[in-house]
Amino acid sequence: MSASAELAIRARRAAFNRAIAEGDAAAIGPILARDCVMVTGTDSAVIAGRMGQVKVWRREFAAAGRMVYVRTPERLEISPVEPIAMEHGRWQGLDAAGAMVASGSYSAKWRELGGEWVIEAEIFLTLA
Repeated sequence: MSASAELAIRARRAAFNRAIAEGDAAAIGPILARDCVMVTGTDSAVIAGRMGQVKVWRREFAAAGRMVYVRTPERLEISPVEPIAMEHGRWQGLDAAGAMVASGSYSAKWRELGGEWVIEAEIFLTLA
């Protein structure tokens, strides 16, 4: 299960990155668990629930000069006893010209529900 789970999670992360790049909040929703939690990197704001996150993404996508965030997984740990996994990686916030404005590290907890991997929690650390 480990190799197929890793491929599936990496594919879901790529889809999430594409949705951010394309400003497609509707595509983000299915990648998030209903009761997911995100802790932002700079101010540690807690954004709870799928609908709460989709609302924040819609607002972000509508903003003039919005940033595009890219999450790059560096390591995935797949649980051998439960349908859960932990993703560790780096993130970048890019401006409209593609220049890096902010960056850092992140961790994301995934769970397989109904045959799909969804994000239950993400926590970000701003380093630059």
